[in-house]
Amino acid sequence: MASLGQIIFTSMIILIILFSTIIILILAIAFAGKSPLSEAQSSNRSPIANLGEDELLSCYLHTTSEKNTFSQVSVSWEKTSLSGVVYDYYSGVADFTDQNLQFKGRTQFFPETLVQGNASLLLRSVRQSDEGEYTCYVSSAEGDGQVSINLRTAAFTAPKFTVSNGTLTAEANRWFPKPNVTWLDYFGKVLQGSTSFMQNTAGISSIVSTLKPFNISDTYTLRIQNDLVTAVSEATATLEKKESNPSPGVWFQGQLCA
Repeated sequence: MASLGQIIFTSMIILIILFSTIIILILAIAFAGKSPLSEAQSSNRSPIANLGEDELLSCYLHTTSEKNTFSQVSVSWEKTSLSGVVYDYYSGVADFTDQNLQFKGRTQFFPETLVQGNASLLLRSVRQSDEGEYTCYVSSAEGDGQVSINLRTAAFTAPKFTVSNGTLTAEANRWFPKPNVTWLDYFGKVLQGSTSFMQNTAGISSIVSTLKPFNISDTYTLRIQNDLVTAVSEATATLEKKESNPSPGVWFQGQLCA
């Protein structure tokens, strides 16, 4: 038969285990389903950069707390399958010790906006080799987080229109990958145009597309579309005759979207 001391000791152990279980359950219920106070986000996680131009890689801390400013912020940008880092910022200064040579002199950071949680990075003169997945790591006294961004590269420019010898000509000097070119009339009917491509050593195409015959005072649309990166350029040329200028002129409006 167990002694009184053994019974008391066993009872205490059971009570300790019971109270510990209850406390764990209470904490689990209290924190279940709650979001972290802060997390890293991006306004565009799949940007398409125009080769040779600058591209902003968006990254910022978002907080659910009443305090919407951040202190002691450190940031690290990395690129998958690339040795070194793209950019490092610690203790109020940039650290280029481990920066990959591919990005040397081609990155711009904005320390003055860190207090608002902005950790975005400007990548200058984008190259085809810049394409890939980037990760932004942000830490602060108020919280931290990370976000991945898939950068794709292309080349695209809006067409320029001219009229000569009864022919409407459109030229666009930078497209990559090679796009499809389509002429349309005012009602959206596909017209028979003639298009030629010339590629440079980097595979970037210059485009010359002509439409003949065409009717003065009619409206025509040229669509240049790169299916791979869904970069679309649309422009409309309207040909009119004015009393003060008997020669046809070209007016156009257009947009580029990627």
